[in-house]
Amino acid sequence: MQYAIVTGDSRGLGEAIAEQFLGKSIHVIGVSRHSNKELSKLAEKYDGNYTHVGCDLSDPSQLEKGIEQVVKQVTHNDTHFIYLVNNAGVIEPIETVGNFHLQDVSKHMMINVTAPMMFVNHLLKEANDHSITTAIINITSGAAERSVHGWSVYSSSKAAINRFTETTALEQEMADKEHKIIAYSPGVVDTDMQKEIRSSKESAFADLDKFKALKEEGQLNSPKTVAAVLMDLLNDYSSIESGKVYKLYDLIESKA
Repeated sequence: MQYAIVTGDSRGLGEAIAEQFLGKSIHVIGVSRHSNKELSKLAEKYDGNYTHVGCDLSDPSQLEKGIEQVVKQVTHNDTHFIYLVNNAGVIEPIETVGNFHLQDVSKHMMINVTAPMMFVNHLLKEANDHSITTAIINITSGAAERSVHGWSVYSSSKAAINRFTETTALEQEMADKEHKIIAYSPGVVDTDMQKEIRSSKESAFADLDKFKALKEEGQLNSPKTVAAVLMDLLNDYSSIESGKVYKLYDLIESKA
């Protein structure tokens, strides 16, 4: 039996990734504050299963309980493979250094860094104890590799995810495990996060006009396209390089 755990599945890219797994009749467990009725309907269409675990990833107590609930559901004797997609993320606060608020930064790091790290931590322990192979995908960003005015918190959180991905892959390889752990950079995606970016203040984000133009000129990637490219990568599982940051545009060009 195969499972796919997808955080932030209530909308956007997380929803599109969950749809891809359901299309392969893989049991999807979505983790978010709100359930997704459309995914439940789609599961029936493809003769699959969809389970929602309600969890606010910014709340430490909810996060711990949510992880325990999810991991317990997927690690049993009938399971042979588990996908984990750490997709949930926030971009706020969009602000220059010197104007942060502790609560905003703390919430950001809980969702973007602590939650994915702890999901991987718990899942790998149980998967190794039960001899289950996993494929872990941490959604990252090009901002992890470059400085963007007003995005110091976001860039830092995604840079942390990239290093965590690489280090986890190294440790599992040294332990002679077959898990694959990668980061996936989807480029600019037409989601609610882009709406938040376009509604920010120019004083806090110097590239505001550039991102407004991306929407106006139709240059944003659709969640369905981004999810489909990721699934193509996962379908070629044997060629995946654990620890690597895979970028959407590189994957598209390699298929051209």
